[in-house]
Amino acid sequence: MPVFSFLPPASAQPRRSERQAVWRRCAVASALHRCQALGRIAAWRACWLLGWLGSSLCLAAETWPGWVSWVMDGDTVVLVRAGQTEPVRLRIDGVDAPETCQPGGMASRDALIRLALRKEVQVTDLGQDSYGRQVGRLTVEGVDLGAQMVGSGMAWAYHFRTGRGPYAPLQQMAQKEKRGLFAAEGAAMSPAVFRRFHGACQAHPGQ
Repeated sequence: MPVFSFLPPASAQPRRSERQAVWRRCAVASALHRCQALGRIAAWRACWLLGWLGSSLCLAAETWPGWVSWVMDGDTVVLVRAGQTEPVRLRIDGVDAPETCQPGGMASRDALIRLALRKEVQVTDLGQDSYGRQVGRLTVEGVDLGAQMVGSGMAWAYHFRTGRGPYAPLQQMAQKEKRGLFAAEGAAMSPAVFRRFHGACQAHPGQ
């Protein structure tokens, strides 16, 4: 009785090296798929965490032009959005300046006046913080005013709930080189510590 073979001819069978190559390609593809999936999960978790911290980094921040009409202190300005007439009070993100009644407060305000008053600015709108204050970043001709204030020693680096914000390295350099408010003898009191003991200042005349 003839014997039938269900195996293809030897010439049609994939060689062992070829099978191994196929398996390797499949393993690599599977690993890449898992990595992509993990990457998406990690990105989602990161955005969720940043959102929980009150950050707007996972959302596309709106950028718009404006004109600074008044400087309230070293971290807050009043500006008018291009094409509108209603003034907007904006707190500069990542910066905490001395209170105007605090030693160094008026010097900090004067520094921001030189940088921003009656100038056209670009605002990166980060929405409102937990106190309902409008928060954003300001640039004048590409210069980040928050970085300028902290780097010159005229304000502290700060971010709500996370402590020292993105300008912390600039503050460390300003302290090391005794720039601005850090040039005086003795340790300069941070605005947060001042408010803890003395409260916030009354509004500056004319504000």
